[in-house]
Amino acid sequence: MANSQAMVTAFKVQVLCGTHALGTQAANGVRTVTTKDVVKLALFLASASRGAGDTVYDTTGELAGTGNYTQGGVTLTNAKEPTNDGTTAHWTPSASASWTNLTSSGAFDAAVLYNSSATNKNEISVHTFSSQSITGADFTLTMPTNNGTTGLIRIA
Repeated sequence: MANSQAMVTAFKVQVLCGTHALGTQAANGVRTVTTKDVVKLALFLASASRGAGDTVYDTTGELAGTGNYTQGGVTLTNAKEPTNDGTTAHWTPSASASWTNLTSSGAFDAAVLYNSSATNKNEISVHTFSSQSITGADFTLTMPTNNGTTGLIRIA
């Protein structure tokens, strides 16, 4: 099997249940939280099988914790509140994800976004890209523009 880009189905239900806090303000002012959840991004081998059916982050298929990569990935900077453009709600981390002097343990083609504040590390989404194999080089995943068309997480 291969990695498949998707918003994780379990995340959609969890959003309706109030499991995640990607921001601190409610659009209608009724429910607010004082701290945002910690969101992380981890890299997965091209031979992994991540996709919409995932529920929680785990290390199965993740790059090995070698070559300046730490399993669990990197913490994303979350300085932007979720918002909306018309009928599409969206959220994008406020900075790119970077690994310095990375040597990958194999070819990788996916990044898994997950909520590390949740007790069971609820997975949010899987993002795929062309297969990469890196030896001693910097690797950056540039975040898209935070809007209703290109935001990293969009709910229409």
